Amino acid sequence: MLDIILEPLRFGFMRTSLLAAVLVSIACATIGVYVVYRRMAFIGDALAHTVLPGLVVAYLYGVNMYGGALVAGVASSLAIGRITQNRAVSEDTAIGIVFSGMFAFGIFLMSRTGSFRELAHMLFGNILGIPSSLLVWIALIAFAIPVVLFLLHKELELTSYDPSHAEVIGLRVDTVRYILLVILAFTVVTAITAVGVVLTAALIITPPATASLLTRRLVPMMALSTAFAVVSGIVGLYASYYFNAASGAAIVLTCTAIFAICAVVETVLRKRALRLAPGGVQERPAPDAAHSAADGTAGNGAPAGAAEGCRRC
Repeated sequence: MLDIILEPLRFGFMRTSLLAAVLVSIACATIGVYVVYRRMAFIGDALAHTVLPGLVVAYLYGVNMYGGALVAGVASSLAIGRITQNRAVSEDTAIGIVFSGMFAFGIFLMSRTGSFRELAHMLFGNILGIPSSLLVWIALIAFAIPVVLFLLHKELELTSYDPSHAEVIGLRVDTVRYILLVILAFTVVTAITAVGVVLTAALIITPPATASLLTRRLVPMMALSTAFAVVSGIVGLYASYYFNAASGAAIVLTCTAIFAICAVVETVLRKRALRLAPGGVQERPAPDAAHSAADGTAGNGAPAGAAEGCRRC
């Protein structure tokens, strides 16, 4: 058993990949709680696709690709926020417009390069090939995101629970939302290094969704989400090593498997709690005609005389 754990660690790229997986998992799991809590799962998926033009443009001009992705992600976040600011267009509509337009633009640019193969790692990730310089960037983002979320915890929680009340007491709800979208853009760019454009949304959404099955409190949900994401990253990398499979897909499949297990456990515990409840949970039987006549009420619980009066009317 110990040999199974230690054997992959003999390779430097595996040690770097494991560290990167843990850092990316922390970044995705913490921001993902607010994404799930505010029902913004679609925007997480959209931002993961809208960074594609930035990646391709940076590749074509020979500059840092993740810098290009960051510019595209932040621009998309601000565009979505701006379109929905005056409430003339619903949020999901704005996301669909920006998402489809930016992703189509990215595919168009990729087709102009003449070879999709050179850009495949953008779509599916390449966590096994992360250089040390990029690892420093990932570490900075993974550290900064929880710090910013901690500093804005009260504002984010209140605007998530009751945005109308937050606006009444003087909080700038739109500004808080812009900040959250920009943080999400940074997270998406970081996650792309691990699982690529296609699977980034799963890494942001699935661990918090799993945690939400077990608790509704925000802080415990964030802790559980981080634990599930880190375990998924480590187990997924080991699985990709021993089964010679794509690391990004293995990480996301591990996230999905943990979600399925927790969903089954939650269902079993909930049904058991209902069975053990005093008297169980029973539907209140509807009164029949005999009981209605006996207690002087109509079938809907109203006095029989009132029902008779209605019929006369």
